[in-house]
Amino acid sequence: MNETSIQPLKIEMMPDITSQFKPKTNGYIPRGLTLTAVLIVIAILLVILVNIFHGGVRIISWDFLSSPPENGMESGGIFPAIFGTVALVILMTIAVVPVGVMTAIYLHEYTSPTSKLTRLIRIGINNLAGIPSIVFGLFGLGFFIGFIGSGMDSILYSGSRPVWGQPAIIWASLTMALLTLPVVIISTEEALRNIPQELKDASLALGASRLQTIRKIIIPQAIPGILTGSILAVNRGAGEVAPIMFTGAAYYLPYLPEKLNDQFMELGYHIYVMATQSPDVEATKPILYGTVLVLLILTFMLNLTAIYIRSRVRSRRVGM
Repeated sequence: MNETSIQPLKIEMMPDITSQFKPKTNGYIPRGLTLTAVLIVIAILLVILVNIFHGGVRIISWDFLSSPPENGMESGGIFPAIFGTVALVILMTIAVVPVGVMTAIYLHEYTSPTSKLTRLIRIGINNLAGIPSIVFGLFGLGFFIGFIGSGMDSILYSGSRPVWGQPAIIWASLTMALLTLPVVIISTEEALRNIPQELKDASLALGASRLQTIRKIIIPQAIPGILTGSILAVNRGAGEVAPIMFTGAAYYLPYLPEKLNDQFMELGYHIYVMATQSPDVEATKPILYGTVLVLLILTFMLNLTAIYIRSRVRSRRVGM
């Protein structure tokens, strides 16, 4: 047989039939759906903000911001509610940030992720984050007021009139601190995970103890994350109503709280009362809109202050 007559076999591949039916969208449909969802959310937010601004800007004045309510909250201002909200947020932040930061440092630096104690603590934090806010109010009423406050009265005072065993701004602040504790712990722990391990190893190699490493290296590096958790805690704490209904907020108080065991007015509870229990809803509607607008502006200012402090800390750390 002649060698030149041998021809190599040509194997022809069958065309991919399925490729002919694949739509070539280049991601236009997913991007379009995502963009549509974002625009819907932004539109809803704008409608809400425009409605609140239109209904509340007409009543905003210096007298409205600096005077107490009058005539059963159908006239006057909201200064006691503004003062009470700011005081509540400050006391809550003082109570929750140190405990949340120390808990996050303990979980990240002193325990093993696989230990039973660590898993139990994390389960407790996750469950604490999922508890409804009204349950925190009932817990604050039973534990802080009924147990701690009444116990302090029985030990320190002999009179029949309660001093600490009553709703007060201190118990409302501690209840709100429990509510926002998981937010601070999770944010701080996430910031601790982002710190390079080389910094810790270098500090320990130079002879620093673990406590010195935490104070000089870990905490300064984690401050932006700690402030982020504080911002989220302020956001939630300033707008919650259910936990403070039983623990300290009052329906109508034309004066400011002077002691930690005094009751107080709060903007969120003030809005709830005017919207649900006012005898003349139409008469209180302008005050209601004005109070909502003030609450939004106050929350924005508190967040802006925390964000400014966080940015200054970051810029200093980068410049060092």
